[in-house]
Amino acid sequence: MELLEADILLQLLVGGLLAGALYALLACGLNLIFGVMRVINLAHAELMLMGAFGAYVLFNIFGLHPLLSLLIIVPVIFVMGYYFQRVLIERVVERPMLTSLLATYAVSIILINIGLLIFSADFKSVPVLQGSFLVGDLVVSKPRFTAGLISLVLTVAVYQFLERTRLGKAIRAVSEHAQVAQICGIDVRQIRMLTFGMAAAMAAAAGVMLSVIYSFWPGSGIDFIQKCFAIIIIGGMGNFVGAFYGGILLGVVEAFVGGFFSTQWAEAVAYLLLVTVLLIRPTGLKGVARA
Repeated sequence: MELLEADILLQLLVGGLLAGALYALLACGLNLIFGVMRVINLAHAELMLMGAFGAYVLFNIFGLHPLLSLLIIVPVIFVMGYYFQRVLIERVVERPMLTSLLATYAVSIILINIGLLIFSADFKSVPVLQGSFLVGDLVVSKPRFTAGLISLVLTVAVYQFLERTRLGKAIRAVSEHAQVAQICGIDVRQIRMLTFGMAAAMAAAAGVMLSVIYSFWPGSGIDFIQKCFAIIIIGGMGNFVGAFYGGILLGVVEAFVGGFFSTQWAEAVAYLLLVTVLLIRPTGLKGVARA
C-alpha cells in the first residue's frame, strides 16, 4: 500500500513539474514585459495561441512536425512582437497602467475575433507524439514530457541570456532603472522592443508546446492568462526567476489537488495559492517592495 502511494505521489509530482515548466515559460515572458516596461500585456495568451495555430497550420498543410515548426514560428512571432512594441506598446509605456491594460485588451479581442474568422470556434489539436513510455513503474506521457522538457530548456536559455550577455544585462538594467540605464548610454527604446519581441517569442514557443498536449480554439487564452497573472503575483511581479518558481509551484499543486480531489478544485487552486502567498508574503516569493 505504501509503495502504491509512493508511486502515485511520484506520478503526480512528475506530471506537475512538466505542466509547471510550460506555465513557467509563458509566465516568464509576461513578467519580463512587466519588469522592463511596467506594462501588463493582456494579449500575451493570444500570442501563445498564434504559436499554437501556427504549429497546427504547418502540420496540416506542410506536414511539419511541431518541434521543427518552432524554428519558423519563434522568429516570426519575435519580429511581430518587436514591431507591435514599436507601433503600439511604446506609446503607452510610462502612462497609467490602465492605459496599457485597455490597449492590450483591445488587441486581445481583435486577435480572438480574427482567429474565429479564420479557424472558427472548433477545437484544434496537433496529433503527434502519441502514447507514453515507462520509467520503472512511472508512466510518462510522451507529449507532456517533450513539451515540459523543451519549455524548461527554453526558459533556462533565456535566463542565461539575461544573466551572461551584454544585451541581457542591458535588459536587466532597464528593468531596474530605465533613466539611469539611458544616462549610461543604453538605448532604452530599442531594449523595450527587443524585450517585447523576446517575450512574444516565448509565448509562441509555449503555444507550440501547448498544441501537442491540449485541444485549443481562439478563445482558449483566457484560462492561461488568468493563470499567468496568478503566477507572476505569486512569484513576484517583474522577477523572471520568481515567475519560474511560481509556474513550477502552480503546476505541482494543481497536479496533487487534481489527483487527490477533483479537476474543479485543480482549476481553482491558482487563486487559492495566490491568496495564500499574498497573506504570507505580499510581494511574492521573489518580489521586493518598491518605494
